[in-house]
Amino acid sequence: MIAVLTRRASGGEHIRKCLSRILDRRDLSAVVVKKAKMSKLTPEEREQNLSPLLSTGWTVQANRDAIYKEFVFKNFNEAFGFMTKVALQAEKMDHHPEWFNVYNKVNITLSSHDVNGLSQRDVKLATFINKVASTTGN
Repeated sequence: MIAVLTRRASGGEHIRKCLSRILDRRDLSAVVVKKAKMSKLTPEEREQNLSPLLSTGWTVQANRDAIYKEFVFKNFNEAFGFMTKVALQAEKMDHHPEWFNVYNKVNITLSSHDVNGLSQRDVKLATFINKVASTTGN
């Protein structure tokens, strides 16, 4: 028997464990876990979701469907601490930013490569990034 399940973020192992308990089996190596299909933001979603981000300094890139923001911190330790918090969240979301760091500056570009543009994952991660930046000293 092969079960196909849809998951968000990192719930695949949790789903396998739950199924193992339900089916009272130890080997669920045949269980296939697929990510929920993410889609590109619609024009209405772009207007609704990007406006709050644009008001906080994010910009839509001219050469691709992505958003960008530069963060400046007091020193390298603050910048690195910020990046660490973002990295942990990005890993949980299985959505990783494109970023560049030199000393106290961190440049971040967000885009969903699987949909070739902006998605709800980018909005969610950008919102999280803003929250972390505001508590880190940016």
